Amino acid sequence: MKKLIYLLGVTSTMCLAAACNNGVRNDKSDAADSNSVAVDSGVGANADSAAIIAGDTTFATKAAISGMAEVEFGKLALEKADHAKVKDFASMMVRDHDKANEELKSIAGAKQIMLPATLDLEHSNKLDQLKTKSGADFDKAYVEAMVEGHEKTLSLMEEGSTKLNDSALKAFAEKNTPIVRHHLDLIKQIRSEVK
Repeated sequence: MKKLIYLLGVTSTMCLAAACNNGVRNDKSDAADSNSVAVDSGVGANADSAAIIAGDTTFATKAAISGMAEVEFGKLALEKADHAKVKDFASMMVRDHDKANEELKSIAGAKQIMLPATLDLEHSNKLDQLKTKSGADFDKAYVEAMVEGHEKTLSLMEEGSTKLNDSALKAFAEKNTPIVRHHLDLIKQIRSEVK
């Protein structure tokens, strides 16, 4: 009889323990489900952050290439241009864009954004085309390249000043928008004189 009571006691304890574990397992399962929702939400948030970073990185890359191109084209114009105003403009390009390029490098370094060290194919080809020209032909081609380049850069800066998420890059775009606009106005004025 003692054995039977003992056996019933052990069996009831085991059943009670199994029932309790079942409840805990359900709680853990529910917690796991809520954790997976949190993780899924986290993945979505990280994907959004990655897209934001990608947009800011794209801006920085385009701005860096544009700035490098202005400096390279300007240096070439200082050697090859005939028109005095074209030479003056080229000098301003080297000075202003060197300064902006250094500022952008500093921002990119702080944000761990890798900027290109060389021109892209489009700007490389344009530079090669300019190298084949001289005299008045060079002046015209350089001026046209500057108008086209500054129109694209102005659009990039205006868009960046409203759409970028990174505050330092946004401030860079805001600061450089009026400078690029001024360059564009000047080169359009020079274009009317260089025919």
